Amino acid sequence: MSQLDMAFECGMSARHLGFVETGKAQPSRDAIGRIANALSLPLRERNALLLAAGYAPQYAERELATPALERMRDAVDLILQHQNPYPAFILDRRFDVLGGNDGAMNINRFVMQGRESRHTNLLRQIFDPDDFRPVILNWPAVAAGFLRRLHDHLAITPGDEYGQALLTELLGYPGVPQEWRFRGIGSEIEPVLTLDFRSPAGPLRFFETITTFAAPFDVTLDELQIDCAFPADALTASVCARLAAGEMP
Repeated sequence: MSQLDMAFECGMSARHLGFVETGKAQPSRDAIGRIANALSLPLRERNALLLAAGYAPQYAERELATPALERMRDAVDLILQHQNPYPAFILDRRFDVLGGNDGAMNINRFVMQGRESRHTNLLRQIFDPDDFRPVILNWPAVAAGFLRRLHDHLAITPGDEYGQALLTELLGYPGVPQEWRFRGIGSEIEPVLTLDFRSPAGPLRFFETITTFAAPFDVTLDELQIDCAFPADALTASVCARLAAGEMP
């Protein structure tokens, strides 16, 4: 983005934006907001930008369990329950799994054959050879797709040191191509990327949707994602239904 384009998006002159950039001019709180809008910054980064300019943060970061977020928490629970018998789980900005529904627990236990996951972080589960990785039939495509999501996250949150360290850790697992350290890895030719799992009943295939809050004004809600998996074939739908009924396919 050129300085002229950036200035146009911010509704200010390129000269003034240049002075802000070099520290010759102190931006107003309103100008900081316009710069954040032009860059489509998430709420955490908007707070960081305000602090860097000498202003108090604008957006609160509450625990999901706080009474102020009760209605939003109810909405999340409703989505999780309605997704049964198919899997759904909650992720935060670090890709840590905060919770899931019965459908997710059923599928996890079934494909892992009683083995417990070593990690609560979804990306570690996917990349660790001693975790979910061996049961993912199309692991290269799935791993590349999820790593792209991490790259996209880091592109808009460059100050996330944890995310940068997580990227380095994932690249250190065996069999991970080093070119994946760059953004824009891989390419899919299918309409959507499926997650194909090895199971005693045969291959299980899912595709995913991600639900987020519209116009959140809380950092926690802004970073929350509800990942819902849907069966991509009749066998997968049948296995999910039978597991929910307490039957072992």
